[in-house]
Amino acid sequence: MTRPFDAFVLFAEMRTGSNYLEDSLNAFPDITCYGEVYNPTFLGHHNRFELFGYDMERREKDPLGLLNRMIEATDGIAGFRLFHDHDDRVVEAVLPNPRIAKVILTRNPLESYVSRKIASETGQWRLTDMKNAKTAKIRFDAGEFDDLLDALIPFQDRLRHGLQVSGQTAFHIRYEDINDPEILNGLARYLGSAAEVEKTSQKLKKQNPSDLRDKVENYDEMVAELQNLDRFGLDRAPDYEPPRQAGVPGFVAHPDAGLLFMPIKGAPETAVLDWMGKIGGVGRDNLLRKMSQKDLRAWMKAHPGYRSFTVLRHPVLRAHVVFNRFILPNDRPIYADPRKILRQHYNLPIPNQAPDDSWTAEHQKEAFAVFLGFLKGNLAGQTSIRVDNAWASQTGLLQGMSTVALPQATVHEDDMATMLPMLARAAGVQDVPDVGAEALPGPVALDAIYDGKIEKAVIEVYRRDYLNFGFPRWNRR
Repeated sequence: MTRPFDAFVLFAEMRTGSNYLEDSLNAFPDITCYGEVYNPTFLGHHNRFELFGYDMERREKDPLGLLNRMIEATDGIAGFRLFHDHDDRVVEAVLPNPRIAKVILTRNPLESYVSRKIASETGQWRLTDMKNAKTAKIRFDAGEFDDLLDALIPFQDRLRHGLQVSGQTAFHIRYEDINDPEILNGLARYLGSAAEVEKTSQKLKKQNPSDLRDKVENYDEMVAELQNLDRFGLDRAPDYEPPRQAGVPGFVAHPDAGLLFMPIKGAPETAVLDWMGKIGGVGRDNLLRKMSQKDLRAWMKAHPGYRSFTVLRHPVLRAHVVFNRFILPNDRPIYADPRKILRQHYNLPIPNQAPDDSWTAEHQKEAFAVFLGFLKGNLAGQTSIRVDNAWASQTGLLQGMSTVALPQATVHEDDMATMLPMLARAAGVQDVPDVGAEALPGPVALDAIYDGKIEKAVIEVYRRDYLNFGFPRWNRR
């Protein structure tokens, strides 16, 4: 097969996710990225000073000879990462060459700057597991940041101009997209690979997934300094959570009435299903479940004027319910491995068996706090445990549903008793039953352990849910 390119260059900068993207690309059998081959202080990767028979001195004398040797010695397509402060002779040679594919990785320069300062402060430049994460708050220096922009912006303009005048098209990828396997597969196709992967690299983890406000000690001063620059989205809540599937088999439709329930795991479900089963006396067991997308479309066509809805739960209560239902007991086989890993590697203080009568509110509060710390890292892609639908954000789950169908109504749990009957009447139901309360699992109620620290920890995990759905602080019942 004739390949469209002889090699590729990944134009990036420090702290843009280029290590992560390289690891993901190297999962393809016919793609090999050799790292920062033209870094002034090493050859490819840290503490490496030889590649394909070229040491640092030979590379200095013949940089393009190393590129040619790399291409010749590689089965498939070879590539390397190139930053603005690497060998300018290589930039001059590869930029106009249409046989060298260009991949341009970008990240908000302010986030790159902060990430680089934190890495310098902690000495941690790569992270493979959240339990080893080091954190620090840095001080923003306007002069340093100006120097960074003075170096990066002209280089980006140079790349753009070079591609335009030579009639080339680069593959542009943002830092926020490097964890998307569909985009990664698209990049591989651009490079001429016929292979695909189901997931991106699991080796490296995002190191600093929190908001800039939590990472910069003089945040307000930084905002004031940046007021004359382009906006950098400082108030944007980071979204590193992997995309969710639509979950159509989990949807529940009434066989007669035009009501479609799109449940969120960890939010009210039993009470809603009991209520739907009472409508028309069909019974909960006769509600339509495990539908395919074809089945769902057929039901929608057969019920014009139907109402689809989901029920949201306050993030604090939902996290506590999830902990009590799926993690604290040991009777859920599908959660056996995550439970074991949480106990062994994240020091979750729960017994091997289900808690007995000696389990107190103090035990519950301590264990729940550790679980929340795990959730923060898990949703940010810093752990080896999957992001399960039980604790994925409600925002993420609804985004997944939206690829097939959007709920016409998102009902807060506290409003179920009034809102669900209104939806039923809007769908044409005449005799509408009352909605019962949802029973909560667990040996200890949330109001026995709740305090401001728990609320703050949950906000750090589910900030998008608070923002998107207007949740206030949780109120004791």
